[in-house]
Amino acid sequence: MQSFLKCLLILPMLMLVQNIVFAQEDPIEGVWFNEEKSAKIKIYRAKNQKFYGKIVWLERPEEDGKPRVDKNNPDKSKRTEPINGLLILKGFVKDGDKEYEDGTIYDPKNGKTYSCIIKHNGEELDVRGYVGFSWIGRTTVWSKAE
Repeated sequence: MQSFLKCLLILPMLMLVQNIVFAQEDPIEGVWFNEEKSAKIKIYRAKNQKFYGKIVWLERPEEDGKPRVDKNNPDKSKRTEPINGLLILKGFVKDGDKEYEDGTIYDPKNGKTYSCIIKHNGEELDVRGYVGFSWIGRTTVWSKAE
């Protein structure tokens, strides 16, 4: 009976410690400005432990008095979707302390999706989109918006 009571006391403490450990926010989670500061992207960790990012603010949210839409999307059925709220980062896996890989980035300016790696550098992210090999690509620097 005494060991049962000990378990009843210890179990809630273990659950609390587990919640604290697993609830810690990763350094890339949060809101980031793109390089031009024309958009804010919120990066978050999904239940599958991968990282995703969606546009949550646009400097110019409207075009001709209407919400800007994803007019360059190769999927014609998605060309009327608003850019604000658009998921542009998908499926990143943390590799070490500062690198995130195996993800993709979608560029609504041209409607193309690229392989992507992200490097965390304190208040900045190096976001590198590429086709094929990572050394054949382009890096933009995003800054913390919060």
